[in-house]
Amino acid sequence: MHARGGDEDPLDRTRYPIDEWALRETWYSADDLGVTETLFAVGNGYLGMRGNPEEGRETHAHGTFVNGFHETWQIRHAEEAFGFARTGQTIVNAPDVKTIKLYVDDEPLLLSVADLEEYERTLDYRDGVLRRSLIWRTAAGKRVRVESRRMTSLEHRHLAVMTFDVTMLDGDAPVAISSQLLNRQDGLDEYATQSLGAGVDGNATFDPRKASALTERVLVPQSHWAGDRRMVLSWRCKNSRMTLAVGVDHTIETENTYEELTHAEDDLAKKVYRVRAEQGKPIRITKVAAYHSSRGVPTRELVDRCRRTLDRVREDGVEECFASQRRHMERFWETSDVVVAGHPAVQQAIRWNLLQVAHASLRVETAGIAAKGVSGSGYEGHYFWDSEIYVLPFLTYTSPWVARGALRFRHQMLPAARRRARELSQTGALFPWRTISGEEASAYYAAGTAQYHINADIAFALCKYVNATGDEDFMVREGIEILVETARMWEDLGFWLGRDDPRFHIHGVTGPDEYNTVVNNNLFTNVMARDNLRQAAWWCRRVREQRPDAYERLVRHLELEEAEIAEWARCAENMYIPYDEGLKVHPQDQHFLEREVWDLAATPMEKRPLLLHYHPLVIYRFQVIKQADVIAALFLHGDEFTLEDKRADFEYYDPITTGDSTLSAVVQAIVAAEVGYADLALRYFYAGLYVDLANLHGNASDGVHVASTGGVWSALVYGFAGMRDYDGDLTFDPRLPVTWTSIEFPLQYRGSRLRVLLERERITFTLVEGDPAPLAVRGTSYEVSAGEPVVVPLADQGPVITRTLGSMPLIGSSEEHHMVYTAGVPDPDRRKKAAAARNGSA
Repeated sequence: MHARGGDEDPLDRTRYPIDEWALRETWYSADDLGVTETLFAVGNGYLGMRGNPEEGRETHAHGTFVNGFHETWQIRHAEEAFGFARTGQTIVNAPDVKTIKLYVDDEPLLLSVADLEEYERTLDYRDGVLRRSLIWRTAAGKRVRVESRRMTSLEHRHLAVMTFDVTMLDGDAPVAISSQLLNRQDGLDEYATQSLGAGVDGNATFDPRKASALTERVLVPQSHWAGDRRMVLSWRCKNSRMTLAVGVDHTIETENTYEELTHAEDDLAKKVYRVRAEQGKPIRITKVAAYHSSRGVPTRELVDRCRRTLDRVREDGVEECFASQRRHMERFWETSDVVVAGHPAVQQAIRWNLLQVAHASLRVETAGIAAKGVSGSGYEGHYFWDSEIYVLPFLTYTSPWVARGALRFRHQMLPAARRRARELSQTGALFPWRTISGEEASAYYAAGTAQYHINADIAFALCKYVNATGDEDFMVREGIEILVETARMWEDLGFWLGRDDPRFHIHGVTGPDEYNTVVNNNLFTNVMARDNLRQAAWWCRRVREQRPDAYERLVRHLELEEAEIAEWARCAENMYIPYDEGLKVHPQDQHFLEREVWDLAATPMEKRPLLLHYHPLVIYRFQVIKQADVIAALFLHGDEFTLEDKRADFEYYDPITTGDSTLSAVVQAIVAAEVGYADLALRYFYAGLYVDLANLHGNASDGVHVASTGGVWSALVYGFAGMRDYDGDLTFDPRLPVTWTSIEFPLQYRGSRLRVLLERERITFTLVEGDPAPLAVRGTSYEVSAGEPVVVPLADQGPVITRTLGSMPLIGSSEEHHMVYTAGVPDPDRRKKAAAARNGSA
C-alpha cells in the first residue's frame, strides 16, 4: 500500500533489467510465483493465460480464463433478509492448454530444481508475446536449449498459439514431450500441492478480495475426441449451464526420428512425442488452441466453432498469427503510447500498465472488463465500477470502439437492472455493484448494493464517450435508455427536505470509500447523481428537438413523460451538496466530521490494510478512508468546485486516506498535481504505477489490478498534462513534474487524431488525421489544423505548495485541527500499554 506514495524504481534490476519495450526476467525464483504468474500473463480481453511455466509446476495458481465464463452458487446468509443477493458468480478456471512437459533421458525439466546455465523470460510489449529461453544441464551433464512462445491472438479472439523448441547441445538423448489439455478447475493435477509463492501474508485467513473456492464439481464433461493432429473436449457448467469447448491442434517439425501417441478422456487429452534427439537437430512443437463459450449453445456447435477456428490457422500458418499480432499491437501503441523522455524505468512500467489494459479489454466485445481482466481469479472475475471510471476514459481516447462495446454490454444488462431496482422497491434501473451475469453478486450489501453510485458511474462513462467521440447515434439508439432508467432511480431514491429552500437529499448509500457505509448524502454519490439527472434531462430534450422520430419511439418504449424530465432537472439543480462553513471543507457525508479521527501514523503497518484486521463496525466509527471519495468527485466534476475548495478538501482528506484500495493512488496523484502538491503527486503516481509490478498491496498474485493500470493513463494525461474534458470540451492546464522534461501522447477526439507534447516551457498540439480540433489552454482557445501545429508557451507548471502534509487533517492551511474530539487507534490493549509506558518512564 502506498503510505503517501512510492519510489520511482522499486524493482530489483538484477532480475528485471530496464527495457522500455519489455518486461524481462533474468533469473528464476519460486519465492514469488503468484506475482510473476500475473506479471507475465497474456490476454486479449476474451481469453487470458497466467504466466505459469510450460512444465506445469511449480505454480502458485494455474489459470486460464474465458471472460464471462462462470459458475453460479447459492449465497448463504447467516441471517436472511428480503432483497439480499441470492446467486453467487465465480469465474471458472477454464481447461488448461499451456502444459507441455519435457523429459530428457527420462529426467523431467522442473525449474525449481533444474541446473539452469541460462534463463530469460520476456513479455514483449511490441507484440504481446511471452517468450522464454533457457539452457538446462541435466543430471547426466547434457545441455539442452529450450525456447517457447505463447500468445492470445488479437486477430482471432478465441485463439491461443504456443511454440516449444528443444535442441540437444551436448550429445544425443531420448526426448519425450507431453502436451496436455486438462481440466484443472475440478482438481485434475497429478502434482497438486499447496500453492507456492503467493507473496502475501501467510498468516492471513480472510481476504474478501480473493475468489471463493468452488467445492463441488463444476465442469460436467459433454464430449471428447482425438485424432492424429487434433483433439476437442467440451463441458457444461453444472449450475450456470454455460458451455465450453476447447480444441487443440499439434504439429511437430524435426529431422529427428520420432513417434507420436494421442489419448483423450473426459477431463484430459494429451499428445506425446517420443523423439530420438540428436545433437544440434532442433525439435519444434506447435500448439494451437481454440476456446469457444456460450450461455447455452449446445457443445456440439461450440465444437464445430473450434474446428473452424483451427482450420483457419492451418490455412494461414502459425507465423502469420504472430505477424498479425505484431500488426495489431503496432496499431495499439500508435494510438495509446505515452512517452516520458529520459526515464527508462518509468517508461518500462508505463508501457507494462497500458499493455495490461489491452490484455483486459481489446477483444471483450460481448462481455465486460473485469477487475482482474483475464489474468487471475481475484474478485471472482466480477465487473465493478472500475471499468467505467478508470478504464473507459483511456479506451475512449485511444480505442473508442472498445469503449463503445463495454457500454453496449451495460445496456444489455438493463433488464436485470430493472428487476434489481424493483426488488429494492425503486423505479427505473439499478445496476449491480459486482456481477458477471447482470445479477447482483455482492453478499455484503453495506459495501455492495448500497453503492448506488454505480448507476451514475455508468452514465458518466457513457456521456464522456459520446462527448469525446461525437457518437450521438449510439446515445440515441441505446445510451439514452440507460440515462432515463438511472435518472428514474435517483429521482425515486432521493427526497425533498426543507420548507423555504427545499433540497434534494439521498440517504442510506455508500460512496467509493468502503470504510464508511450506508450514510446520508455521500458527497461523491450526490455529485455524480446530480450529473446523471442533468444529463438525462438534457439528452431527452436534445433528442426531442433533433430526432423527433427517435424521441417518439423512446416515449412509447419507456413510457416517458415530459413531467419526469422536468423533475430530473429540478432534482439536479437542488441537489444537497454537504459543506461545512466552519471547517471550509466538503464533508464526505452528512455526519462524517462528527467522528473521531483514526491516527494512521500510529497504526502499525502489520495492521494494514485495515479491512483485514478490524471489524467493519470499528472502522465505521472513525474518520478514516479506504480510497479517494470526495477527492474522486473533485476530479470527475472539478468544474463544480473552485481551486480553493479542492485544496482545502485535499488537505483535509489526504492525511486520513489509507490507500488500502489500489484505486486510490492515481486519483490522489491527479488532484495533488492540480492543487499544487507536485512532489506528493509524483509519489502517488509511482504508487499507482508499481501496484502490481512491485506487489505493493501484497495481492498481485490474484491478478492484475486493471483499474489501477487504466488509472496510470489518467494520472499522466489528466494529472500531469492537466487535460480536462467537461461536457466534451478539451482543456489543458499542465503540471509537468519537475524532474521530467516532457510527456507525449496521442488522443482520438471526435474522429480526429491528435498528438500532444508537453514540455516545461510549452505545450504543442499536432493534428495527425481528421478535421480541425478545438481546445483550450489555461482559458485561451485554439484550433489545431492539419500542417499547423499549435505551440502554446507556458509560464509555469501551475502552483507549487512546499508544505508536507502531516498525519492529521489540515484545516484552513493550519496545522491545528479545531475539532473537540481526539485522534486514536482502536486497541483493546491500550490501557496495558499505557501503564507499561508510564512504568518504563518512571
